[in-house]
Amino acid sequence: MTIEYQSQKVALPYMQLSLVLFILQVVLGLWLAANYAFTLPQGLVDMLSFATTRAIHTNLLVAWMLLGFMGGAYFILPAECERELHSTKIAWLQLILFAAAAVAAVVGFLFGWTQGKPLLEIPVPLDLVIVVAALLFLYNILMTVLRAEKRSVLQWMLVGGVLFLALMYLFGIPFYSSLNADYYYWWWVIHLWVEGAWELITAAIIAFIILRVTGVERKVVEKWLYVETGLFLFTGIVGTGHHYYWIGAPDYWLWWGGIFSALEPLPILLMVVDTWLHIRERKNPIVNRLIWIYIVGLALYHFVGAGVWGFIHTLPPINYYTHGSQITVSHGHMAFFGAYALLNLTVFYFAMPQFKGIEKYDAKAGHWGFWTMGVSMFFLCLVFGVAGILQVYLERFLDIGYMTAHMSMMFWFKTAIVLGLVFLAGAITTVYHLFTLRPAMQTA
Repeated sequence: MTIEYQSQKVALPYMQLSLVLFILQVVLGLWLAANYAFTLPQGLVDMLSFATTRAIHTNLLVAWMLLGFMGGAYFILPAECERELHSTKIAWLQLILFAAAAVAAVVGFLFGWTQGKPLLEIPVPLDLVIVVAALLFLYNILMTVLRAEKRSVLQWMLVGGVLFLALMYLFGIPFYSSLNADYYYWWWVIHLWVEGAWELITAAIIAFIILRVTGVERKVVEKWLYVETGLFLFTGIVGTGHHYYWIGAPDYWLWWGGIFSALEPLPILLMVVDTWLHIRERKNPIVNRLIWIYIVGLALYHFVGAGVWGFIHTLPPINYYTHGSQITVSHGHMAFFGAYALLNLTVFYFAMPQFKGIEKYDAKAGHWGFWTMGVSMFFLCLVFGVAGILQVYLERFLDIGYMTAHMSMMFWFKTAIVLGLVFLAGAITTVYHLFTLRPAMQTA
């Protein structure tokens, strides 16, 4: 099995760089856990502070996921549009700009060059480079779709997600004189990226892979893309309100946001379930079992982490106490891993064999990597959740000081380090497997 169009090759460096940043992000996550679990020497803390490491960890999260989305879009779009990508030169320029901005941001964080906003720490000059890269991406995607002979909802959903991604980023660039206003627009970027633009892109990409892996009829997945678009418009945007704590927004936003934001992951889960109901009677319903496991894992983790856990956590009477606690960390890790990390890895397992012209490959290491990461992440999120419940009870019910309460939580972060090391082993196994894919041995 080989690639259908030569311009798809431009997606490979996006995916390779994304995987390298993935491993680096996990390593820095372990260092953050160590900061919580142990009292580190002050000299070590001064050399690599928690604030700096956290900024690098979270921005690497954004960087490797965006690189995966972009590479995935550049890989699937020529096949979906049945034509070459509009411009591979633009794709290369975009990659260079994005990678340069990411490297400059990390080096800048080490020397204190930061804007200070969580997840949006990169300074304004680098913001502008990211905006240029995003506009190049949008132009390349849009021109490819416009010059295609056929149109599909999948194409336009991908374009819509990319357009919204570029537009929302602009609101996080300016400084606002009021801290309340600053955080108001900050959530426009964070929430409407994650539960808006990224959801649309995820749905479009996973729909394409489901079509190719299962051979299900296009109408089966496309109807759920319409549902996803509707829920984005009517729940994702309104759902931004569940973040509006202590910034002066009307109270009704908390209820509207807390209830509506939980519905967005539902269409992807139903898309997968509906696909299985249509293909289960076939003799060999799944072409690639490893990719199908990733798709099912994505749908379940997405629904539980972002939907169920998010819904429970964001109900106003609960979130009043849990907002900004380790419970948020638990919800965030499970949701991001399910919705986006597993999406990227699904795309990579779909695309990389085609770059090498491999029809069937030895998937044993891939299965080991998936289950190691999946199980360890589940228990890691439970540990964060237990630590968060303890934190909320001690700090926000009993009014015990932060440092005193934290001493009772240190055991759970030691446990998190162990689980994090297991996850790292699974991630390294997966990345190594993807880089070294080889054809499966043929039986006599």
